[in-house]
Amino acid sequence: MLTAVDVHAEGEPGRVITAGIPRIPGDTVLDKMLWLQENADHYRLQMLREPRGYPALCCNIIVPPSDPTADAGFIVMEQAEYAPMSGSNTICVATALLETGIVSMIEPVTELRLEAPAGLIDVRAECSGGKVTSVTLRNVPSFAVHLDETIVVPELGSVQVDIAWGGMFYVIADADSLGIDLTGRNGAEIARAGEMIRQAAFEQLPVSHPVMPEFVGPSISQLSGTPSIAGAHRRNAVTVSAGQLDWDRPSTWTGALDRCPCGTGTSAKMATLYARGELAVGEEFVHQGPLDTTFTGRIVETTTVGGVEAIVPEISGQGWIYSLSNYVLDPTDPFPEGFTVGDIWP
Repeated sequence: MLTAVDVHAEGEPGRVITAGIPRIPGDTVLDKMLWLQENADHYRLQMLREPRGYPALCCNIIVPPSDPTADAGFIVMEQAEYAPMSGSNTICVATALLETGIVSMIEPVTELRLEAPAGLIDVRAECSGGKVTSVTLRNVPSFAVHLDETIVVPELGSVQVDIAWGGMFYVIADADSLGIDLTGRNGAEIARAGEMIRQAAFEQLPVSHPVMPEFVGPSISQLSGTPSIAGAHRRNAVTVSAGQLDWDRPSTWTGALDRCPCGTGTSAKMATLYARGELAVGEEFVHQGPLDTTFTGRIVETTTVGGVEAIVPEISGQGWIYSLSNYVLDPTDPFPEGFTVGDIWP
């Protein structure tokens, strides 16, 4: 039996497993993530595939931190990978830990530290009446790798892109120049274009982290466009990859649209804006997602990562618990790792 708290952060669902996972070997949360990936991937498949999951769902496992200053560790599981970091999932994890009492809530502000595979994440949660009303997280250092590079994408032709790290490696393309509307109702077109751009960038502009070579990419895509609501600086739509594309089968070119404005994606976008001189330290950046919800970003300071100039971003948003569940696996169940069907799954 796995006990879980289902939370969404500005629309993006992030299941949080709080009990039931046996001890995971590893000295660090990164080690534990790598061990899961190699030896116990059935947990990810069970949770994210049907009948327990669906294409847009993410899942997190709460684990003991290795850093003595951290309150908890967490491992992010997505449809095609174990993400080293995720802003929306951090918001979901912090909300679940505090609202269920696993970590003590202090009103009006609770400060806690979480350990993700990518590093330590400091969190400031505004709380009132037992409810987390806002979460601000200090993300891992983020940096641009490529600016204004051109890749060739089947069906789309030459596409100008940026590649940046925000806790994952993003390939970022301009939606306006591609003629793509970033509203949620246009999710199928966004996801298809995003996956094609990601796969082409992975083949033509592969990158790896300068100090954590386990993390390569780009593994996720972002389309960036003109905002449509007051107060927002940019609008974005992130496509969570479904895995390797088959260029000979165009019908497989799709992924799952991130429902929220995306915390690591916002961090990556801010890194490219800073690299271009378009966003300064301390300046607020409001990012609109496909559901018209927003994350607010801010560059706290600058630093370097393996000799590469980087920013330290803060991201603010809110999470809402929508389910408290126990998940079980009957030993006679014919689908112990879940299943996918071609009507909604790529």
